[in-house]
Amino acid sequence: MPDINFATSSHDAAEPKPAADDGGNLRWDIIELLFFAYRDFVGDPDQELEAFGFGRAHHRVMHFVYRYPGLKVADLLDVLRITKQSLGRVLKQLLDEGYIVQKTGDNDRRQRLLYATPKGEALVQKLAGLQTTRITKALAEMGPQDAETVKRFLRAMIDRDDPDKVLETIFASVNHDAKE
Repeated sequence: MPDINFATSSHDAAEPKPAADDGGNLRWDIIELLFFAYRDFVGDPDQELEAFGFGRAHHRVMHFVYRYPGLKVADLLDVLRITKQSLGRVLKQLLDEGYIVQKTGDNDRRQRLLYATPKGEALVQKLAGLQTTRITKALAEMGPQDAETVKRFLRAMIDRDDPDKVLETIFASVNHDAKE
């Protein structure tokens, strides 16, 4: 494993490897921007969640349960691409603490449908507010037409072969919005 030295003083800062060393074909510029953008995008909510003893998995579950009321547990597993065991631990905590309720399906009693409680809705709104502030600030540095470019880029980054029902819903609503 290579020795990585991230120096602490500004005059001894680590230098990136020259692009020519990797054939110049890799998009280090965008890869690193995505790493840092994601770090900061989730960092704001992470600090808020820490006060509740929650982490990113809790945030992801709460986001999708809030946005898609009545989401089946099986579909949530597909969306998050996590194991039943991992989801079970997070769901139990959110259920026990009153952020989510679980109901059985009307047609299939084996289905477990998830809904955010008012307490859960308030938390999701607060977290989304933090993220919206960051997005709005970033978009303010761009032209109005650039928001569509950003959305097109992000959609293109998503694996379109994914059979995910929630993702299909998102793409359908995006296509519907584009036609209006």
